[in-house]
Amino acid sequence: MPPLNIVQAVNDALRTEMRRDDRVVVLGEDVGVDGGVFRATEGLLEEFGPDRVIDTPLAESGIVGTAIGMAVYGLRPVAEIQFDGFMPPAFDQIVSHAARIRWRSRGRFHVPLVIRAPYGGGIRALEHHSESPEAYYAHTPGLKVVIPSNPYDTKGLLIASIRDPDPVIFFEPKRLYRAFREEVPEEDYVVPLGRARVAREGEDLTLVAWGSMVPIALQAAEEAEERDGLSVEVLDLRTLVPLDWETIAGSVEKTGRCVVVQEAPRTAGFASEITALINERLLLHLEAPVVRVTGFDVAIPYLQMEHFYLPDAGRVLRGIRRAVTF
Repeated sequence: MPPLNIVQAVNDALRTEMRRDDRVVVLGEDVGVDGGVFRATEGLLEEFGPDRVIDTPLAESGIVGTAIGMAVYGLRPVAEIQFDGFMPPAFDQIVSHAARIRWRSRGRFHVPLVIRAPYGGGIRALEHHSESPEAYYAHTPGLKVVIPSNPYDTKGLLIASIRDPDPVIFFEPKRLYRAFREEVPEEDYVVPLGRARVAREGEDLTLVAWGSMVPIALQAAEEAEERDGLSVEVLDLRTLVPLDWETIAGSVEKTGRCVVVQEAPRTAGFASEITALINERLLLHLEAPVVRVTGFDVAIPYLQMEHFYLPDAGRVLRGIRRAVTF
């Protein structure tokens, strides 16, 4: 198995599905000749041609609107939005149309569409290049929201998303794009949507994270063990919608304590939803209140100030200590 980074895993997934199913098409700004701003679609134009790898105008609403039409009429489009912060122009198409067509048509039509976008901070980018908008889409009925944290899951989850009959928002953690490599099978495989991964076994506390926060959570768990002798279990959600509640519940019932980590701003983030579910359903299993470690309720800062905003292992470790000393 070749060692791949996340960008290469995205490319491998797209290539695998495009070879398997000629209904799969890729469209977006610079996805063809340039191979995408992060080179995730590099080489696809040469193999599959301009009818299946389509360079579009700089018009996100047009990209998604066109992809919706393609999907309704039988294709399986994968639309790339260059950065998470460029998705608002397409918001109406996503939430008013892609998410509703199955409901609106009483099941006559489906939208097997994947919208890919790099999300989050960590690369010191400009404004509108570092947002974490997953809560917007998790709040929208009819959409699935997928966020991998490693190359193996990236390929399997993207293939599963392309094959899914419903629209999928597929956020890729840009700070992890080339951060590390791992072995990824060359053959076709899927990682099912709606199943979390236990990234680290533990007994004293459950640490829930997704995307770019998973390596931070794992680092904090290791430091908690080294410094405080704590056994911390780390869950990588992989998909926010559908949410694997059973895995979360089983872990929290075992440990009695929970910390949820998100990069997005604190208010009304997805960490709040997880916290509310635990409080509603597992209150009598808890030894302490659920702790949230999050970004702040401000626009993500520019360049040199970015590291003050993003949760790091130190902030997560302080959250762990709050939970165990309650």
